[in-house]
Amino acid sequence: MTTEGEGDGPKGLDMGKLIETAKQMAGKLSAVQEELARITVEGSAGGGLVTAQANGRGELIDLQIDPSAVDPNDLTLLRDLVRAAVNQALAKSREEAQQRTRALTGGLSIDIPGVTV
Repeated sequence: MTTEGEGDGPKGLDMGKLIETAKQMAGKLSAVQEELARITVEGSAGGGLVTAQANGRGELIDLQIDPSAVDPNDLTLLRDLVRAAVNQALAKSREEAQQRTRALTGGLSIDIPGVTV
């Protein structure tokens, strides 16, 4: 039996409120994940010769390579440009995810499966 103000859990923790808060957080997280799937960020390299687009979930959704960036005698340069553009887009994607999930968690940095925070 608990006394008023102690709640249902250990040391006054109200388990009902905790569960309700967790359910609300899960719903908000789901909405944020849907939102992240819809946003697009872009990275580029070589002065725009290679551009990469990713969504907020860290998925590459488009890659554009200007034909002038393709030199059969220097594929190393093309590979480096692609890598740089993709990495830039993915870094921006992570930043978006972090900003949106930090707003959800009140600024706390926590590990949420499927979302990099």
